[in-house]
Amino acid sequence: MDGAAELWRAVDDVCERMAGALPRGVEVAARRCAELGLPEINVTPSMGRLLEILARLTGAARVLEIGTLGGYSTAWLAEGLAPGGRVVTVEVDPARAASAEETFRLGGIGGRVSVRCGRGLEVIGALESEGAGPFDLVFIDADKENSGAYFQRALGLTRPGGVIIVDNVVRGGAIADTAGHDPRVRGSLDAIERMGASAGVLASVLQTVGSKGYDGFAIAWVGGPAR
Repeated sequence: MDGAAELWRAVDDVCERMAGALPRGVEVAARRCAELGLPEINVTPSMGRLLEILARLTGAARVLEIGTLGGYSTAWLAEGLAPGGRVVTVEVDPARAASAEETFRLGGIGGRVSVRCGRGLEVIGALESEGAGPFDLVFIDADKENSGAYFQRALGLTRPGGVIIVDNVVRGGAIADTAGHDPRVRGSLDAIERMGASAGVLASVLQTVGSKGYDGFAIAWVGGPAR
């Protein structure tokens, strides 16, 4: 597997070099994440570009992100916004939330991003009370044990024709053991099961390999044929 992982990384490197220059906001976010010594758990450039493309494909003007960290994926989502659009991103750690706001300002995308600090499910509840949304795209990349609960709550905040993406669901293939007890794996399985059981939702899991190893996205389109 070590040889395979090296090949995955090499392919990522080649493809990322060929994909064109990174947007300024993304470059600044990457640099700031490194300078601040944040965990290297954000999406790869290729995955980030996919998020931008999905935002553009949905014509997203309203995006919700659960899990900001250093704002790297946020910057990619902001690049895909329709004119006048905004990303609402949720971060539980106050220091990281403040750092992310500074990152967005430095990257020139501060006017397109709103940072909400608090626990993900609590902030979603506040957004519901405020009548926020509906959102065109939701990206869930927070505490993995709650992935299913995040999906369920996000479903009520997503417009028909919108998209919900849950990151890190494959977990190196660990979800194949459906009887396992790892709470992060259980959270991934819960999210996928809820997607499949939700009326009017079309769902798929995209397995990925690359510089972050073996993982994947669960992607749901809200508004498909009722089952």
